[in-house]
Amino acid sequence: MKTITAAGTTFAVDDRGTGSPILFVHGFPLDHTMWEAQLESLSRTHRVIAPDLRGFGKNAVVEGTVTMEQFADDLAAILDALSVTEPVAFCGLSMGGYIGWQFFRRHLTRLSSLILIDTVAKADSEEGAAQRHKTAETVLAQGAEVMAKVMPAKLFAEGTLKHKPAIVERIKHVICSTAPSSIAAALRGMAVRSDSTPLLTDIDVPTLVICGAEDQITPPEEMRKMATAIDEAEYAEVANAGHMTPMEQPEAVTAAIRQFLANHS
Repeated sequence: MKTITAAGTTFAVDDRGTGSPILFVHGFPLDHTMWEAQLESLSRTHRVIAPDLRGFGKNAVVEGTVTMEQFADDLAAILDALSVTEPVAFCGLSMGGYIGWQFFRRHLTRLSSLILIDTVAKADSEEGAAQRHKTAETVLAQGAEVMAKVMPAKLFAEGTLKHKPAIVERIKHVICSTAPSSIAAALRGMAVRSDSTPLLTDIDVPTLVICGAEDQITPPEEMRKMATAIDEAEYAEVANAGHMTPMEQPEAVTAAIRQFLANHS
């Protein structure tokens, strides 16, 4: 892990390998370690860059609200700090995908392709946004452990919960290690994010959409529609996976990413 200064703060970044760069952007409320299998494999042929987002992982705690725009601008600043001038393949899961829409809007020249995993383009409904704000207050009052208790049932496929307890425990540990104020800040940022559905028809970079077949949060039917709206996007559905497809079925996800990048190199 490197510690770099960018956008007025410090970031922990896993940066390894050489070759065309892939930027891995983790989901909520996690850190870069969710990509470990992909980093290990793909670093043999690519430069893989996986930062902890503002407030998460080994980074300083944040307060208030962190918007998807702020996260996207942080990533651009991280690339600057790492002297990455070549356009990157942006790979984001869930909240990482929300950040991806803003990266496309704000830093298009830095983008070679998009890999969107278990995410959606639409904004929260009023009810959904209100629930995020409510959850933020609950976490601030009761701690990150409340998230660690309820999230696994939503994040993982039934088979993962039953047969891969080590993965579930890893995620619980990461969530419990995250500051409540950082969790709340990201929840508020997701609640106010813009609807990116109109953006889909404007996307003109190669795009891969990956979805776990048992994803409860961003279901396959919704992700298939999203992929259809993006010109010439490729869609891959991964069996025996929920919302955390890269961890639940790492070989399948890594293979899909590798083939996609080979086809568009």
